[in-house]
Amino acid sequence: MSNDTEQRPAAGTSDGAADGPRWSRLSPRLLWVNLSMLAGPLALFAVTVALTGANLQAVISLGSLVITFLVITGISTMRLLTTRFRVTDERVELRSGLLFRSRRSVPFDRIRNVDIEAKPMHRLFGLTSLRIGTGEQTAASSRKLSLDGITRRDARQLRRLLIDRRGSGRVTGQDADVTIAEMDWAWLRYAPLTVWGVGSVFAGVGTVYRILHEMKVDPLELGIVKDVEDRFGSVPLWFGILVTVVITALLGAAISTATFVDAWTNYRLEREQDGGFRIRRGLLISRSVSIEERRLRGVELAEPMLLRWAGGASLSAIASGLSNTDENRSRCSLTPPVPRDEALRVASDVLAEEQSPTQMKLVPHTRAALRRRINRGLMVLAPVVALLLGLGLWLTPVLVHTAWITALVGLPVVIAFANDAYRALGHGVRDRYLVVRAGTFTRRTVALQRDGVIGWNISRSYFQRRNGLLTIGATTAGVGCYKVRDVSVGVGLAYAEEAVPQLLAPFIERVPRG
Repeated sequence: MSNDTEQRPAAGTSDGAADGPRWSRLSPRLLWVNLSMLAGPLALFAVTVALTGANLQAVISLGSLVITFLVITGISTMRLLTTRFRVTDERVELRSGLLFRSRRSVPFDRIRNVDIEAKPMHRLFGLTSLRIGTGEQTAASSRKLSLDGITRRDARQLRRLLIDRRGSGRVTGQDADVTIAEMDWAWLRYAPLTVWGVGSVFAGVGTVYRILHEMKVDPLELGIVKDVEDRFGSVPLWFGILVTVVITALLGAAISTATFVDAWTNYRLEREQDGGFRIRRGLLISRSVSIEERRLRGVELAEPMLLRWAGGASLSAIASGLSNTDENRSRCSLTPPVPRDEALRVASDVLAEEQSPTQMKLVPHTRAALRRRINRGLMVLAPVVALLLGLGLWLTPVLVHTAWITALVGLPVVIAFANDAYRALGHGVRDRYLVVRAGTFTRRTVALQRDGVIGWNISRSYFQRRNGLLTIGATTAGVGCYKVRDVSVGVGLAYAEEAVPQLLAPFIERVPRG
């Protein structure tokens, strides 16, 4: 954290109150939260002993886990006993540690965000965590000043105090916070259309298998697995594969739906009186995220393939000063998966525009970009077909038939995906924004403020040079690079000049005609 200072209390005073405002402590209720961390490992230990008959390897592994959690609980309790914080006229200060003491402070004008998050056990005891970020990106300063374990009432009051003293973007003149969007449970129909839930099924199965393997427990020898094998071991292979795919898809949809409910219950997007934005959401883990309007650089409309087919989309803010690109993505979601029209409405409200710039008609790219996408698809399909053909010639003729069927089916699929990716390509300039769109499995449309662009990143591969193409990316401070992919050289450079005049001019050598 930047601007770290040491504040030593005056000798003979209690908590250093003589040299400024009184130091405050974390809530004593945090002790119960720390002790509750042991409940999970102890319960897992008891269940494992009951199921495995006190297997020595399992007892040793889980015993190590319990000891680890005991150490973590001890460290957390020490943090409770040693942490002090206060707010002065100019800064917020924090000191903690017994053996290794840390004393840090952040001036109000360096505060970029004040977020509140409450995990389930914290909520059970009426506690929450308040995190203060400065938006800096170096390893030493990117850590947040965090108060983990204060009451909800104190967190709300402290957040309001810090925002008022910090000062924010423009003042709107409104007397109260204005709600831009709030939860509509009709949106739940979009939850199963996020495919990462299926990935969670495979990840969960792999994790369980690995844990059991480390405990020297063979999952295939468990009673429930043997019972399933006895009941369904004689069914045809194709039927077993079909049932497995259906069960995996249903489990994935269920996980995606449960995650949606947990992440977006109590969702509300508000424009606050100081002109900033506040996103509140969460069922088990309650979150409250703030974004300064003066840090807002644009919006990103994301349309994963299944969600796009259902007419849905999700919206994220593009904001600078949030430490790094990963943090921008994790905390700047403005909406859950919603109808596309709703996402566009929220985008126009957030950007204070009559119509969202992401709705503009974009300039299509040259047909050479389509050929590149077809070639990429064929480069994926060809090795698969070749592998099946080779194995078929070596092992069994069945795989030879599988190879030509894969080629026959895969070729139109490749061409269809390539055409979809080509149709997604586009770029344009509208008023204060440059707009970029690309993507097949997830189509992303970015509207970026032109005055936020600080440079252009131009790259050309060997095959792009042969086709007269380039990829040009608009870079912004603390946000990232947004690329216009596979655009012809003349069109790409003209686009950069139109979007941000004279920024690229010193690096262009103009060749006279004739």
